[in-house]
Amino acid sequence: MTTWNTMQEGPAKEEFVRKLASFRRDVAAVTEEFHKVIIGQDDVLRQLLATIFSRGHCLLEGVPGLGKTMMVSTLARIMDLSFKRIQFTPDLMPTDITGTTVIDEEAGRHEFRFVEGPIFANIILADEINRTPPKTQAALLESMQERQVTVGKTTHRLPQPFFVIATQNPIEQEGTYPLPEAQQDRFMFKVVLDYPSHADEDRIVLSTTSDHSPDVKVVMKSDAILQGQQLMEKVAAAPYVVHYATALVRATRSGRAGAADFVKDLVQWGAGPRASQFLIRGAKALAAMDGRLHVSTQDIREVALPVLRHRIATSFQAQSEGIDSTALVKKLIESVAEPKVEAFQKKEKAPAAPSAPKSQGA
Repeated sequence: MTTWNTMQEGPAKEEFVRKLASFRRDVAAVTEEFHKVIIGQDDVLRQLLATIFSRGHCLLEGVPGLGKTMMVSTLARIMDLSFKRIQFTPDLMPTDITGTTVIDEEAGRHEFRFVEGPIFANIILADEINRTPPKTQAALLESMQERQVTVGKTTHRLPQPFFVIATQNPIEQEGTYPLPEAQQDRFMFKVVLDYPSHADEDRIVLSTTSDHSPDVKVVMKSDAILQGQQLMEKVAAAPYVVHYATALVRATRSGRAGAADFVKDLVQWGAGPRASQFLIRGAKALAAMDGRLHVSTQDIREVALPVLRHRIATSFQAQSEGIDSTALVKKLIESVAEPKVEAFQKKEKAPAAPSAPKSQGA
């Protein structure tokens, strides 16, 4: 894959820099429009945008009343994307999400016709995904992974861009169906929506109890989003940055080489290679959103929490001490040292080993 640092100096690189600057302006415009409706939550918006531009999906966790639905629907309006909200309930069936085939009897003819389900939209809000049985959860996750729906022998492509935000309520766990760990791993980020600050809550109450009705406008359409996804992939990640990302992930694996000392007692099992991939993809998205040509280790640290918090299973000892996965990830970030850039520069400059002489043919 071509990245900016493998491009020759000239028109190709200049064009990439120009597109990156334009993309940054689009992201700034989206942020400005978003905050006309949603007060605060800057980190949440940044993580949602990074997920979209990385072609990922995210879990959004927060107590009721924090504006999760308003947040997602506002983002869809600003980006001129179709939006569907699916309320997950114990009696929801897979076909209620994906769609089904019906018999069309119009004009005296009997034909099978596919009726699209609510999954056929650009942004899907899967509200309270842990309140529906595993079979229905699996139907959604298959659509997320394959970006298509197969009914019978016919495959139907989902619209692009396609992005799923699945919400979970951290309270009222009675009667829920927690997502299995393998299914949680399909989500790039787990974003935790916290209570607003006192000053932000004052502003929220003032704006929502008056006749003020903010009017947001479309500032970024699907073509620009798809272009942003392509730009993100061309952002460079130096070998030492990649090594830092994989070191963070490997430090979560109890009993394995590279594991942090405290992991042995506090972690039951750690993150897999998909976490390393998502760390780099998320960091590239942040760099592109900032108009930067390359990923920094700070970008890795910024995405480490949403990438890793749902990929670490805490041990009984950690649970008894009140230590959750969020606290463990923060401790990992503090304990895993950045690699020395000089060591990787020496590797790049090291002369190649002489090749073996070719054997003479008879």
